[in-house]
Amino acid sequence: MGTALSDYSNGLMGQVHAVMSQSLLGVAAALSSMIQSTIAHSTLVIFTEDCTGRPQKKAGLAEITDRVTITELDDIRSTMDGAALVREATIGGSQHKIAVWRADTNAIVVIVDVAEVAIDATIVATVQEVWELIALSIRQQVAAASPSYLVDSLAASRERASLIADLTDSHATTLETILAVLRSTSHSDAAARQRSIEVAASAMVQLRAVSDRDRALAEEPVRSAFERLRDDLAPLVKHGGLDVEFVPPPTEGRPLPGEIAHAARAVVRGAVLALSGSDSVDRVRIQWDCDGSNLLIGIRDNGAGDLHSMSPGLSQLTARVAVLDGTFNVQSTTGWGSQLDIALPLDATSSSSLSEVDGLTRREHDVLTLLAAGKRNRAIAEELSISENTVKFHVANVLRKTGTTSRSELAALGGVARTA
Repeated sequence: MGTALSDYSNGLMGQVHAVMSQSLLGVAAALSSMIQSTIAHSTLVIFTEDCTGRPQKKAGLAEITDRVTITELDDIRSTMDGAALVREATIGGSQHKIAVWRADTNAIVVIVDVAEVAIDATIVATVQEVWELIALSIRQQVAAASPSYLVDSLAASRERASLIADLTDSHATTLETILAVLRSTSHSDAAARQRSIEVAASAMVQLRAVSDRDRALAEEPVRSAFERLRDDLAPLVKHGGLDVEFVPPPTEGRPLPGEIAHAARAVVRGAVLALSGSDSVDRVRIQWDCDGSNLLIGIRDNGAGDLHSMSPGLSQLTARVAVLDGTFNVQSTTGWGSQLDIALPLDATSSSSLSEVDGLTRREHDVLTLLAAGKRNRAIAEELSISENTVKFHVANVLRKTGTTSRSELAALGGVARTA
């Protein structure tokens, strides 16, 4: 691409459009390929909290992409005074020269193993403009994500939560044991013991911080999720001539899983747009509540009362809600308006069996069901009363028979089968 990154006349915007047209899972590879000839690099990592299931989008060296952590990316972002930064940083567990840009959405893109001399002021400014567009596109894609992406995102979140839980329990037990030994009076070197205690205690704090940070990404307080919805709809309220009444949920409501919060906002935005498309609608009431197990959404308009679940703009929303095991009901009264009632469960729905996936044995179906629910090999083995090695054998067979390449893909497949 050479100097194309600083020359809009050479088709830069066409290349940006091509990146923005990629799926959420393919945007990192497309962006990396686009800028490679201008900023040579080994790896590119995107970190965006808009995608709670997969906050990282990665392309490049496996030894970096497989090891990069949310904590590392959060640390990189926290040290930024402005939008762009070039420096040494730890990423993927080792030091690398990086260039990083932050968008208005707070998403960052990190380019790893760069030559600083190759990044002049013009390139910095141009990449910033490009990244602002792509970051905004990611946010918009998440808001209108397809049912298949929601399934994949849910599966990724469940697997991440399970990994974090296992890691936390394992390390906490180890560190507590170390502390007990080091506090023992049988050790004579008090200074060394005290120092070791301080180091181990600090490690425990850091480990808990990782767990808390991941939980913050995976959950969102119901009240703040609703306030974000209010902000999202502010332009429509201000410029669209629509009177919107917001009835917020109780402040003590249960936190929402990230996917549910994002999906709920997207569904409400889509529903309000569908309702406001009618000339007879000039007032909408939006109410959220939480019964402990479900997010309950009520939307009412003052229109002609002629809507149904397959009305233009509503049918796609019905499919999105179905992917999340929710319900979407529309009740209309001629001359009195329409009422939309939506319920989104906050926990994965348990199921004793999956819809048929061709070629799988009964036991393989059982393994796939539990894997789709976010369980690890040990938990699956205990529930099915088989060994972990047998679980691994069944997982390998399911991967081969379904043509998938990872546990996340299998979990997504299991989620699709459950909702079919």
